[in-house]
Amino acid sequence: MLFYDSVGPNPKVVRVFMAERGISGIPTETVDIRGGVNRQPEFLARNPSGQCPALALDNGLILAEITAICEYLDEVGPAGMTLIGATPEERAETRMWMRRIDLNILEPMANGFRFAEGLKMFQNRLHCIPQAADDLKATAQEKLTWLDGLMAGKTYICGDRLTLADILLFVFVDFFAGIKQPLNEENKNILAWYGRMKARPSAAA
Repeated sequence: MLFYDSVGPNPKVVRVFMAERGISGIPTETVDIRGGVNRQPEFLARNPSGQCPALALDNGLILAEITAICEYLDEVGPAGMTLIGATPEERAETRMWMRRIDLNILEPMANGFRFAEGLKMFQNRLHCIPQAADDLKATAQEKLTWLDGLMAGKTYICGDRLTLADILLFVFVDFFAGIKQPLNEENKNILAWYGRMKARPSAAA
């Protein structure tokens, strides 16, 4: 296997996942996305979406979405644990929360950045809507407040289970908190959860 890594929250999700899952030793190639290497024909031949991360398997298949990569690694990783779920019910619950978090929080959060602070980098790479940036950031914060109300008494998003849903949310809020999208101090449950995630060794991956 070969892991195509880069700066940014998406590749870090996979790095944190691998750290939590006890997966190491996968060769890594760092892609210069700031320099646009991911938009060049050689990389696009591997991953037509022109994004990182990507995971090249030994059979030639290239996986290129963080949830697909992480679910694959969960299945082929060391036996004895899972960050998706050990039963159909657990896997369904994890995927439900991954979907909610991705669509309702991460996408507006990331696009809020791309259309504002990241506009110079992204304006020639995708269709940007600068006038939507503030509303997208506000949408992400509203959904974080909604999630805060559901986190009372929980250690992690799925209760006592650490899952990919936690890793997805943590990496993105941690990354964008330093780029004009800080966590709302009134969301005490989210802040407590964030502290638990930040204290895990995998947070440094």
